[in-house]
Amino acid sequence: MAGTVPAPQPPPGPPPRPLFWPWRPNPLRRRTDTARAWLGLGVLLAVLAVAPLAGALVGDAAHRHYQDVARHQQQTRHLTDATLLHDAPRHPEPGSDEEKKTRYPVEVRVVTREGRTRTTRAEVPPGLTADSVVGVWIDSDGEATDAPLTGKEVSSRAAGWALLSAIGVALAGAAVHAVTGFVLHRRNLARWAAAWAETAPRWTTPTDTKLSSAFDRSSMRRQATCHCIAAQQS
Repeated sequence: MAGTVPAPQPPPGPPPRPLFWPWRPNPLRRRTDTARAWLGLGVLLAVLAVAPLAGALVGDAAHRHYQDVARHQQQTRHLTDATLLHDAPRHPEPGSDEEKKTRYPVEVRVVTREGRTRTTRAEVPPGLTADSVVGVWIDSDGEATDAPLTGKEVSSRAAGWALLSAIGVALAGAAVHAVTGFVLHRRNLARWAAAWAETAPRWTTPTDTKLSSAFDRSSMRRQATCHCIAAQQS
């Protein structure tokens, strides 16, 4: 339809940089651009080399540590029968999947390896009545505790520490690259400011001089126009 104003279009973005542009001959390429490119490449290679090594070393150390923890837990913890001293609370949604996962702390009576009877608090399923018997892990002091670590849990925790160490190496490399890039950028800005301070006086003039020059040129154009009209009329 005639007279329809087209919708405004967003301004075009910067043109894409060609691949490996910091290493290509370019009159606008600065030494800091090349230095930053080489630094980024060096950091990338270092991260690729160090991250797997760090993950392997940390993972192996964590695996040996948690194996020792699991061995100690197996020696100091054991599964025993516990008798509830009172009823466990009932779940508000009986028969649901959430009820199967829910546990409530209840006072129970246990017997230690030495034959001593003592009272502790253990997590039991909901709805159990007093004098019900459940299996509970207890430590050497007779306190309810978690089951010893399994081989799967040991491997999972070791893998987690290995992954965290590799991520830490990558983040450290990214931080080094970012800080160095920031320093080089500040250096570029400082050099640009110094160059502009040296060049600016040759490109700029006071505002009053600009206005008076523009006024003189306008007056001269008007006078020339008047002379041309007068010559044509005569």
